[in-house]
Amino acid sequence: MIYQTLGLLAVLALVYSATSGWFERRPINGALVYMMFGLLFGNLGLGWLNLDIGNEGLRLIAEITLGVVLFCDAAEADFEVLERNLRIPERLLGIGLPLTLGLGFGAALLLFDQMSYLEAAILATILAPTDAALGKAVISDHSVPARIRTSLNVESGLNDGICVPVLLALLALAAAEGAESGFFHFMVTEVGIGVFCGVVFTFAACKLLDVASENGWMDNAWRQLPVVSTALGCFALAQLLGGSGFIAAFCGGLLFGRIAGAQKQPMLESAEATGDTLAMITWVIFGAAVVGPALGSFSWQVFVYALLSLTVVRMLPVMLSLLGTSLSFNEKLFMAWFGPRGLASIVFVVIVLGENFPEIETIVITVLLTILFSVIAHGVTANPWVGALFASRPEVAGETNRSGYNDRH
Repeated sequence: MIYQTLGLLAVLALVYSATSGWFERRPINGALVYMMFGLLFGNLGLGWLNLDIGNEGLRLIAEITLGVVLFCDAAEADFEVLERNLRIPERLLGIGLPLTLGLGFGAALLLFDQMSYLEAAILATILAPTDAALGKAVISDHSVPARIRTSLNVESGLNDGICVPVLLALLALAAAEGAESGFFHFMVTEVGIGVFCGVVFTFAACKLLDVASENGWMDNAWRQLPVVSTALGCFALAQLLGGSGFIAAFCGGLLFGRIAGAQKQPMLESAEATGDTLAMITWVIFGAAVVGPALGSFSWQVFVYALLSLTVVRMLPVMLSLLGTSLSFNEKLFMAWFGPRGLASIVFVVIVLGENFPEIETIVITVLLTILFSVIAHGVTANPWVGALFASRPEVAGETNRSGYNDRH
């Protein structure tokens, strides 16, 4: 069975990579393909995939995937561009994200009578981050104004890193006998050790890469590994020392993006394939081992919360945060809608699976349905909406628009 599973995953990777351009022009995104593949060939389908890896195995794969994604997303942040054009991402993260957390918290308390304040906050935090990969049709389409593409990309790249310490703090409060001591322990260990490990390991890695570059030691065939290995090194070291590997990966990525210099972009581009492969495996497992068994367990409260999470809970905060900007109403509405939920929410819900919350099943089922709705709804609407709103005014390649963003960013 293990070779059959390996062979099926290999066929999926081969077929999708060969037809990825065709899929990107259709209302079908990669996550939907991967998830449906898992459902079709998993235990509730044909039963050809042997993905009975248990919660620990699923958590390890999901954590490694998010660690690499966090590092790469943080490293991709162009500080010079952000410093010149910070207004929209700053509003999305500084105003929109807290409002999203608050609305999600309130909606959970309103719909789920048995859910505690802490559980409602955890559910809201799990579903707050957005996933740029699910909005790739939007972010990579140059007919969309550069400031919109870049702002959505920066938002999705940073909001999961911001939500990590929030989620870990909530879990620390839940696990501690005394809330104050638990939170203090979290701040000192999880955050402090995570930041320290991310900064130290990445700084050492960058110095090694500088020496290797100056002396011509690195062969181009190995250029895809330094970013991935640095991300995993930050993550593993922090976890080993009792800190948060996610915070370490995020902080390490920020530092890498700042000090890596000219070699940053070639290495990041080379590492994207590894991140895409890990994400593919995670989505397949998610479809086969998580979504499949959960089908049929959705209550009307779960259904309503999932719809609210993708609409009011996401869209109203974004619309409010963008008041006073030069964006048109349609552009604001466009940005408000394209907040797909994906990989970060999957990893977050896997993290809380082992927690002993009374309403843990409700939390998990709600997150699963929200992600399922998001994969379908955002995938189906991306290309048609871009075509209807922006196709008539494509940007000239390399032209900088009024916000100062250039297409290459």
